[in-house]
Amino acid sequence: MGISVKQFHSIEQMANQLNTSRIKVADKKILNNTPFEEILKETQAVQEGSQLKFSRHANERLASRQITLSKEQLEKLENGAKMANEKGIQESLVMVDNLAFIVNIKNRTVITAVNDGDDKIFTNIDGAVIM
Repeated sequence: MGISVKQFHSIEQMANQLNTSRIKVADKKILNNTPFEEILKETQAVQEGSQLKFSRHANERLASRQITLSKEQLEKLENGAKMANEKGIQESLVMVDNLAFIVNIKNRTVITAVNDGDDKIFTNIDGAVIM
């Protein structure tokens, strides 16, 4: 890091210099008096822009149940997850055509997938979106 001891008059000044160099980008925005609302909007925009992920379990279910998603179905699933997020749902059942998906909204992760031939009981959800 190359800090010269001669430029500091006390240990506190040196510690402040070290701590300042480790501040994250969001912290720098706070130090620059960026309004909280702006930081929140930027964070939400990054989260909304990210695509859904499929857990290993969901991928196994898709394969074992021979479920393939079209581009349109995937878009519907992502829109359903977005709608669930807007309503404050945390664990959502998202119905797309004849397929059911359990989605962890906070992590934007599809937990499992079910088609017509499977059981129709869903637990531990706090909302549903039918597309």
